[in-house]
Amino acid sequence: MCGRTRCTLRSDDVPRACHRSDAPTRTLHMDRYRPAYNVSPGSNMPVVRREDASDSGGYVLHCMKWGLIPSFTKKTEKPDHYKMFNARSESIDEKASFRRLLPKSRCLVAVEGFYEWKKDGSKKQPYYIHFKDGRPLVFAALYDSWQNSEGETLHTFTIVTTSSSSALQWLHDRMPVILGSKESTDTWLSSSGSSFKSVMKPYEESDLVWYPVTPAMGKSSFDGPECIKEIQVKAEGNTSISMFFSKKGAERKDTKPEQKLSCHESVKTEPTEDLIEGAKAEEVDKEVKFGGSSHSQNASLLPIKREYETFSADSKPALENHDQISSTPAKKKEKTKKADDKQPTLFSFFGKK
Repeated sequence: MCGRTRCTLRSDDVPRACHRSDAPTRTLHMDRYRPAYNVSPGSNMPVVRREDASDSGGYVLHCMKWGLIPSFTKKTEKPDHYKMFNARSESIDEKASFRRLLPKSRCLVAVEGFYEWKKDGSKKQPYYIHFKDGRPLVFAALYDSWQNSEGETLHTFTIVTTSSSSALQWLHDRMPVILGSKESTDTWLSSSGSSFKSVMKPYEESDLVWYPVTPAMGKSSFDGPECIKEIQVKAEGNTSISMFFSKKGAERKDTKPEQKLSCHESVKTEPTEDLIEGAKAEEVDKEVKFGGSSHSQNASLLPIKREYETFSADSKPALENHDQISSTPAKKKEKTKKADDKQPTLFSFFGKK
């Protein structure tokens, strides 16, 4: 498919691009032509066609609207240029809209490049396709004329498409018929019989290149050099299932350190009996030696149940300074104390004070 093009050529460059510089060419309605980087169906574009007289060897540079309106369309009908802006080469001689145009209404369309969209789920990324050396592309096309109810004649054309080349199948399954040589343009414009069908094939040469451009040019109102400015596209996997498993694997790796950390913390907050007994003895020794300073440093160990059978007389004054700090955790342990447990606890010691 071809639904967007870039056509910024000057009027006198179009016949040259179509290899018609060696024959007389007249112009028609070229005042309607407006060069643009983002051309869509319904726009005026220059085409090259043969003169109407069968014995004339001249050509016409004719500005027409992109999007075919067949001549048999009702005069009162509103023209829809998006309905037939492309004609499939495989069925071109089967549909009445195109079949009757093949003998004498073939023409050429010259552009610098065209755009195609790569679908990725709900997203669409446009790519600009052009010749590597910058020369214009020439498309095979058909034209027709239609007259509306007010007597105005409208000249329109459609671009012929074919299956995509092997190099572009990843992007889209269709592409315009590109005539890459003077011989192919001669065949399309001037051949008789059915020999013109030989040029309706994918363009397989390696000089056709492409790159991603801004998605903003998806709007037909967006125009200018920004349309063809290359952008960087984030690399994403083509298969969603592989991405799914790779993401899950990464998540499992990320969560492992957290699990280890939580286990480590639980060991800290739930010490074994040996550690508790060791902490008791160490705290008593430090309190006897250093008074209140050791108690404040070990305040975090107070939530652990401690059973003091004896307290030295020197350690009691040191503990008096920390009644407020130690009372709260002691209360929590009081709830778990059995009713018949008569052994002295830290809370009972403070209660005496």
